[in-house]
Amino acid sequence: MFHFLQVDTTATAETLSNAIEQGNHAAGKELALSEIIFSGGPIGQAIMVVIFIMLFLAVYLYLERFFAIKKVAKVDENFMAQIKMFLSQGKIDQAKMLCANTNSPVSRLIAKGISRIGKPLQDINTAIENAGKLEVYKMEKNINLLATLSGAGPMTGFLGTVVGMVIAFHEMAANGSARIDMSVLSEGVYTAMMTTVFGLIVGIIAYVGYNHLVSKIDKIIHQLEANAVEFLDLLNEPV
Repeated sequence: MFHFLQVDTTATAETLSNAIEQGNHAAGKELALSEIIFSGGPIGQAIMVVIFIMLFLAVYLYLERFFAIKKVAKVDENFMAQIKMFLSQGKIDQAKMLCANTNSPVSRLIAKGISRIGKPLQDINTAIENAGKLEVYKMEKNINLLATLSGAGPMTGFLGTVVGMVIAFHEMAANGSARIDMSVLSEGVYTAMMTTVFGLIVGIIAYVGYNHLVSKIDKIIHQLEANAVEFLDLLNEPV
């Protein structure tokens, strides 16, 4: 029995030792990755800082706009039916109150149209169009910055590529040796490669995020147009 206990204890010690070695090996890999990212010298590090700032802005702008657009996209399916019922019964004040209590782009458009009831239909249509433009402007807030980052990120990465190549060739010329030492070129090569990779990452995230937000806004615009047409048709119905 003591022999079995001794074997089990030895096996446990070996397992713990292997786990510790694997953990140290993984930590070494993480450290090596961080060193690779910021091993391009002062100029390369400065460019990487700029790219990481762009990456943070791209992710923040996308998430902020995504949740804001998702919030305004929620529409009560019974809203237009209630508006139609109130207007058909001549209860304009109750229709206004319903619009005031409903926080959505559709309700604000309809509220603007209701406030113009009694005026020519063209004036009502113009008021609804102006209100719709204002709602679209609110939804598109800061999206142009996301589009800018989709181009600025890769261009900044390519700038790092050019700078890295300049550093590499400068080090080669300064070394003055016929034999190329890769350690001499490492700073420039790291700058060129890492800035390109992360610049493209920023561009991809910003580009995909921008197009996704634009598609969601387009759906809401079509919904606004459909509700505006339904409201105008309601006003044209014979009493």
